[in-house]
Amino acid sequence: MSRAARPFFWLKTAGLLAMLGAVMTAQAADAGRYPQRPVRLVVPFTPGGSTDIVARLVAEAMHTSLGQPVVVDNRAGAGGLIGAEYVAHAAPDGYTLGLGTISTLVVNPVMLPQSARLNPGKAFVPVVALASIPSVFSLHPGLGAHNYAQFIALARSKPDQLNIGSSGGGSIGHLIAERINADLKIKLHHIPYKGQGPVVSSALSGETQVLSDQYPSSAAHVASGRLIPFAVAAQQRLPALPQVPTFKELGHPTLNELAITWFGIVAPAGTPAAVVQTLNVAANAALQDAAVQERLQSLGVQALGGKPQRLHDMMEETAQSVRETAAERSLLPSSSR
Repeated sequence: MSRAARPFFWLKTAGLLAMLGAVMTAQAADAGRYPQRPVRLVVPFTPGGSTDIVARLVAEAMHTSLGQPVVVDNRAGAGGLIGAEYVAHAAPDGYTLGLGTISTLVVNPVMLPQSARLNPGKAFVPVVALASIPSVFSLHPGLGAHNYAQFIALARSKPDQLNIGSSGGGSIGHLIAERINADLKIKLHHIPYKGQGPVVSSALSGETQVLSDQYPSSAAHVASGRLIPFAVAAQQRLPALPQVPTFKELGHPTLNELAITWFGIVAPAGTPAAVVQTLNVAANAALQDAAVQERLQSLGVQALGGKPQRLHDMMEETAQSVRETAAERSLLPSSSR
């Protein structure tokens, strides 16, 4: 290379290096921005239920804060185990989240040996507590009881003759049935079904006489008189059922808390704290949206929100209650004893 050409060569090289540095700096900045593409929210149940409805409401509203769509992906099966495993094994980059429920985050890991590896403290990090749904406890009209006192008197006079259904052995419904027997000092006969749909159908037909169900899915049947409510599990009486007491009022706070369904958003373990914070802010903003709040209230759903720690505490407290009930009623799998 001639001496005359050398200055030009070095200038050109320096220019290329500067350009490369600028590109790398821009890429690093892009890598620091989250999210850069749509986020997947896995719901471990079929579309149309209360959990799915709430997930879709919040997911749509989170788009405003994140600037990217949050797409609901229903992966149902095995009582929520399939969807939960999918999330637990996803990359911890904030692009795959899970809609965790009292069943998938607490009951399944405690009650099902095959779900023990999904211990929420190891498989997931909490993002936000989304909502809670009250439960209504009702009777078939043919039973002849119309309130709590009449139900208790009838149940104690007919031990093991009144049926209560659940969505399966070891489910939250099964634990609630056992808690009812223990706390109310009665003896209902538990019948496991394959899902909550058949449980409600059995109560409407009279095959079972006692029903524990989320209020939104029983509301129409209660309003029509096909089911007679005698108690609710809620923080306070429901506006639609002002005459029906909570189990807390009736002196059964443990049963009251166990039967309140709650759910929240979780991410795979190892998701960066900054990403979790971004998602938490977006979810809280969604829950404060007026349209979202109006829709949730119409469903009888209470918005929660708050820091990730709130969901963590809910999981810990519920897990303790589940373990105590399961141990007391000899329901724990042998590997957990």
